Amino acid sequence: MHLFRLPVNTITNQSLLYMKKCLFLFIVLLFQLHKISAQPPRVDKNIVMDLFQNMQYEEAISYLLAAERTDSLNLQTLGYLGYAYQMNDDDNNAGRYYQKMLDIDSNNSPANQYFSSFYSNSDPQIARVHVSRLISGSPNKAVYYRKMGELFRRMNQKDSAFIYYAHAFGLSPNDSRNGAGLAELLIDQKNYVRADSIIDEGLVKDSLNVLYLKLRIRSFYEVGAFQQVVIPGERLIRLGEGSLTALTQVVLSYYNLKLYNECIRVCDFLIDKGMAGENIFYYAAKSHAKLREFDKSNELLKTCLALAISNTAEYYFNALGDNYEEMKQFKKAIAQYDTAYYLFKDPLMLYNCGRVLDGSLKNYSAAKKYYRKYLQLAKLQSINERKAYEYIKKKYYAK
Repeated sequence: MHLFRLPVNTITNQSLLYMKKCLFLFIVLLFQLHKISAQPPRVDKNIVMDLFQNMQYEEAISYLLAAERTDSLNLQTLGYLGYAYQMNDDDNNAGRYYQKMLDIDSNNSPANQYFSSFYSNSDPQIARVHVSRLISGSPNKAVYYRKMGELFRRMNQKDSAFIYYAHAFGLSPNDSRNGAGLAELLIDQKNYVRADSIIDEGLVKDSLNVLYLKLRIRSFYEVGAFQQVVIPGERLIRLGEGSLTALTQVVLSYYNLKLYNECIRVCDFLIDKGMAGENIFYYAAKSHAKLREFDKSNELLKTCLALAISNTAEYYFNALGDNYEEMKQFKKAIAQYDTAYYLFKDPLMLYNCGRVLDGSLKNYSAAKKYYRKYLQLAKLQSINERKAYEYIKKKYYAK
């Protein structure tokens, strides 16, 4: 009886085929294992965000540098590193990583945003290059056109600034930053009608919008509508908004309207906020003088003198002299005028000294000394000076 047997060559062929399959699978497995081991460590976004949220920027940098060493072209890793260094106040390294991003992709948005902000004050020309890239990448984003407008305005290229602000306003008219930027340029151009239409529309939507309130004050003030200035001005005060430029215009408006108590109130508001300069103390002093509160006025004028760092101090000495004259304290008045002349060499102060000695103290010989010196130095730049000059010559020196 013969047993059924396969041919020897058949067994050999099947074994070889099986061995080849096993070897192939083994090689594939080794390749996959090598590939996995060769892959750079992945950046876990959740870990990075947790570190950023907890302001652990140094820990984030250490974590990200490990990934960057094995994959130096990964834009996400480079972006995280740039941001981490930026928030850690390391501008050199932040700039280095953002620049690496631009070397890979010159239109990278986060990197261009960083450099546009970084150079916006120190070098607006460079900042404009980066904003141009942002506009090219996102031509419908109003914020980039507004940013470009800001840069042109800082470079005093207002015509170009106007074009970009107008485009930003056209794309997003409900953003008050776009409307305010455009309205401000229109006011610069004295185009008050168009500026006011933008401001009015903005205030209809939000009657307490600080940007528009400031511009409303400026627009009214520049055309001399002082009664209208105080309405948005009072809104700013109620909001607790200490805008020095706008509220200074409110102070001047109240003063021009002869509403001296209101002028003093706004001055006090700015003084309490620590925002008052010489001019605020000066108009508070002038208002107190108009109310014949000379002691308070003098106190404020002395504060002006302490703050003065320029020739404006001459006005304060002169105003002090005026106050002392009104208070019948003539020697003190002469002292203020004399000091003003000593410091600032305005011949008119010599005339004031002589005038008080002449008219109030009846000390003609002393007055004549001041008058004589005044006649030698008089500049005769105004009608009043010429009148004073002719009066002295006629009274004391006519032959």
